[in-house]
Amino acid sequence: MATGLDDKELLGRAARDPDAFEPLVERHSRALHGYFARRAPGAADDLLAELWLQAYATRRGFDPDRGSVRAWLFGVARNVLSAHWRRIAATRPDVMRGSGDDDPWEAVDDRLVAAAVAPKLRALLTRLPPDERELLLLVAWEQLTPSEAAAVVGIPAATARTRLHRARNRMRAGAPLDRTGGPA
Repeated sequence: MATGLDDKELLGRAARDPDAFEPLVERHSRALHGYFARRAPGAADDLLAELWLQAYATRRGFDPDRGSVRAWLFGVARNVLSAHWRRIAATRPDVMRGSGDDDPWEAVDDRLVAAAVAPKLRALLTRLPPDERELLLLVAWEQLTPSEAAAVVGIPAATARTRLHRARNRMRAGAPLDRTGGPA
């Protein structure tokens, strides 16, 4: 298999030749596993496996006009994670998303250089509107470009850049936010 091909070429070939999918798995598994590990540490391995099953099954649906293969894979990952949270909510209504065993913050806190910043950072992130928070995390943690993050979230790139700018400003300022994302 020619691994010198770019992602779009590989995915295009994978529609006809299943072996062409393997280099995509090798190239992107580490970043996608990190995405899951930061959001659902106890389930990251299973979620990564589910992601690759879904990505392989839907590989013919990739539209190169909508963005990069990497952004498409993160979009699939986001859908897999959402389904995971829905399953947890349906089977364990006493467990809230992001609490208890599923809370990624303990692992994140351990890696923060300044532990004193962690509680404030956590509070500011939880107060951001969900799309702004997801965009910020996709760019900061997953190293996606704002345009790729926009494709993951399903919004126009210009809208993503505006929301990302707003989220960064709110985080820098540490300004109090209400649940709608506006100033408190």
